[in-house]
Amino acid sequence: MEKNRYKDLVNKHTPKENRLYNIMVAFITGGLMGLLGEFLIQVYSYFLNIPSKEASTFMIITLVLFGTLFTSLGFFDKWVNFAKSGLIIPITGFAHAMMSASLEYRKEGLVTGIGTNMFKLAGSVIIFGTVSAYLVGLIRLILFGG
Repeated sequence: MEKNRYKDLVNKHTPKENRLYNIMVAFITGGLMGLLGEFLIQVYSYFLNIPSKEASTFMIITLVLFGTLFTSLGFFDKWVNFAKSGLIIPITGFAHAMMSASLEYRKEGLVTGIGTNMFKLAGSVIIFGTVSAYLVGLIRLILFGG
């Protein structure tokens, strides 16, 4: 089969995505995640009498806990399939990536399975996040001084 004919055949049968719909769903679910995060900060600040800065840390811990719990229970994937980047971009996506890799390799054992593969996807995010933060800090230092 010719390459062009094959490419046309693939394009014909590839499902088309509704990008505007996906953008709106991601925007709304991401906004709801932000709203949930702010709600948790307010709850921790008001009811537990914790300063806002420390309540933010508790909020992140809570969202990571929910992300890992819902991933291990098996229904976070369904939510992500619906919400797309609205759930993957926040901290819950990081928790989901780590827990998914852990669950996938748990049969291989604690060290060689879970321990070795837990940071499979999240490790690259940590590395590139650290390197980019260093570079941005270095550029800021060069341009604006210390």
